[in-house]
This record gives sequence, C-alpha cells and structure tokens, in this order.
Amino acid sequence: MEATVQRQRSTEAEAKHFAERLDGLVSNVETIIKGKTDVVQLALICMLAEGHLLIEDVPGTGKTSLARAMAESVDGTLARIQFTPDLLPTDVTGVQIYNAEKNKFEFHPGAVFANVVLGDEINRASPKTQSALLEVMEEHQVTVDGVPHPVPDPFIVIATQNPVELDGTYNLPEAQLDRFMMRIQIGYPNPLAEMEIIDTLNTRHFRPDVLPMVTPSDFRRMTDISDRVYLAPNIRHYIVNLSRETRNVPQLRLGVSPRGSAALARSARAFAAATGRNFVTPEDIKFLAPYVFLHRMILTPEAELQGISAHSLLERVIREVTVPSSRDAV
Repeated sequence: MEATVQRQRSTEAEAKHFAERLDGLVSNVETIIKGKTDVVQLALICMLAEGHLLIEDVPGTGKTSLARAMAESVDGTLARIQFTPDLLPTDVTGVQIYNAEKNKFEFHPGAVFANVVLGDEINRASPKTQSALLEVMEEHQVTVDGVPHPVPDPFIVIATQNPVELDGTYNLPEAQLDRFMMRIQIGYPNPLAEMEIIDTLNTRHFRPDVLPMVTPSDFRRMTDISDRVYLAPNIRHYIVNLSRETRNVPQLRLGVSPRGSAALARSARAFAAATGRNFVTPEDIKFLAPYVFLHRMILTPEAELQGISAHSLLERVIREVTVPSSRDAV
C-alpha cells in the first residue's frame, strides 16, 4: 500500500513538473503567436502526446509561425516542405542515387528526416505526394527500395492548409486525415493582440528569435511523464463508447477509427499532466473530443446538402453517451 501511495505521489510531482515546463513552452511560443494561449497550449499538448498536428485556417493567421515557433522551442531539427503540385514523393522521403566512384546506390534522405517536419499548404500537393507521408507518420520510418530508414526521435508532422482556397488544391484523403492526432484552428486575434503583432512586425525583415526551452531529451522525459498519467478503465470505456457511437450516426459515412480512440486517450493524458494532475477525467475527454474526432467524422453527401455539421453530430453523441463518475477516474 505504501509503495502504491509513493508511486502516486511521485507521479503527482512529475505532473506538476510537466505543467511548469509546458507553461514555459507556451510563454515562449507566445513571443510570436499573440493572444492565443489556448491554441498554443493545445498544439504543444498534441506534440507532447507524440501526435501529428493539422492547423487549418485562413491565410495570415500565423499557421506557419506557430509551427516554426514550436519547433524552435524544443531545440529540435526543423525541416520545412512547401507543398506544391510539382512536388515529388522522393522530395519528401528521399531517394537512392548511384555513386559512380563507389559503384553503388546511396540513400539521400528527404525532408522528413527531422524532429519537426512543417508541411506548409499540404493540400496543394498531389495525392501521390501526400501519400509519401503515410508510412512515416504512422511507423516513424521511410522504406526506399525495401530498406527501412528510421527518422529522428522525437518526430512530429505539423501541417497547414487553407480551407477556403480550392484552386490548385487536393483534399486530404481519409487515411491521411486519420494520422493527424488533432486538427486546430488559430482564428483571428483580438484587437489588442493584433496591435501587438503590428508593433512586433514593424520592420521589413524583422522576426523575433524563439529561444529553445527544452532539449529533445527533456522533451522525451515530458512525453514519458504523460504516458504514466492514469487512465481509469471507466474512462477508457467512455472513449470507446464515444467512438463507437459516431460509427452508428446515419449522417456520417465514416466515424471515428480505433486510431482516433487511441489519439484521444494519449492527448487526454498529456492534457491532464498540463493541469498538474496524474489522472484523466471525463471533462478532459469531452473538451478534447472535438479537436481529435471532428476531422475523422466524414459526412454523407446528403448530410452536406442538408447543411448538417460534424460538430453538431458530435455534440449529440457526447450528450447521449453516459458519462462515467469523475471520482472513479482517480
């Protein structure tokens, strides 16, 4: 009994340490992204849960700046891929090139061989090039000519896309969307924050530096802490019940996958640690569900014509599924 209590105390102390480090990371990123504390925290939680992040918003709201600031904050290697219609899959993954001097083929790594891969305007690339990310996002490796090449650890893909501009774009396939743990929107800043942005970017080439706050090894320790946050059996049942209920909604041609259930569990652990807790509550699940589930819920054509939104369907699912008792989560 004493050993169990001691382990719990240790986990509580670790969760508080996690929350303090995350607050520092949020403040650091906010030197670039003004007035969006909740958005920055969500993005970093996704990263610390070892998930991939899709930032979807209109131009000029800071999608690329957020991704770059996150990468610089964790002192990891950053690779930026500008997705265009003429981008090739080998530009992303790498290619075997013949070395005449050595009389053999050598692997030349592509842009995904970095801790943080920023895929800017990902929906501008052809489906063939988009598919080049499928293996590496799931298995953290790239296979070229039958040889697997592991990418650095930690590894995360942060992709941006503009949902209002359709010319020259290709919708992300469901298999690609399902590999993103979260989809978030930044939104326009409030007037005070927008004035601060004007003051910050008042010269032609000025861009504030984002100093590294943690090393990749520190980052790994933080992910280990979130992995040890307690997820009670009834909370796991709650996640599964939510996912299964989305698969029974007639207005959806595709509900949440088991990968989506696992993504919600992982992100909830990191979210709980971000508040200094060593256990997940039903409120954590309900708060995170829209960010994790909505891009996985694909409407039928009939539902789209009727103006039904995935958000309203998810709200109905959350209302109808029985919520477990919070005291059983501890």
